Amino acid sequence: MRVYLPATFDMLGVLAREGQMPVRSGVGFALTPALQEFFTAGDEEEIEYQAFLEASRASLRLLTAGGEARFPHRRVVISADLPAAVVTATPDKGEAVVTLSPSILEVDQLVAIHVDDEGNEAATAAAIDVVDAADLGDEDAEITLGDCEDNLMSWYDARELGILVDLL
Repeated sequence: MRVYLPATFDMLGVLAREGQMPVRSGVGFALTPALQEFFTAGDEEEIEYQAFLEASRASLRLLTAGGEARFPHRRVVISADLPAAVVTATPDKGEAVVTLSPSILEVDQLVAIHVDDEGNEAATAAAIDVVDAADLGDEDAEITLGDCEDNLMSWYDARELGILVDLL
């Protein structure tokens, strides 16, 4: 099952060095039955993109904690193919939310890595500051968050993990 995992650049370093990394809070995002029911229009790929967007917003929340050694203003989303047996939809937490047990990502489950570009950092930094206010309905914060989410993230193949971590 394709799952989108919010991450940070430092977490990618752990995955590259150790061959695995813990998934924060054991939470990911996926095309779940609840997400499909929520969207009455759009094809499966468009609906699945909503799960990806939720993972990118969750990456912002990880960045709000601070302490990132490298790239504290770049969202990271990991696309992974996980066995269905370890993924449980948890619609009470959100239509796209899934819980993983065990909550460990193995490097061989990695499909792709999505990372903000340098040019996106200012918008991402601004979104980090307002993500909670946007969730509470602040219209100005929602616009700022939208500016960040409008920025496409660069795509890297799973085989590029080591190069990405070492050379970026």
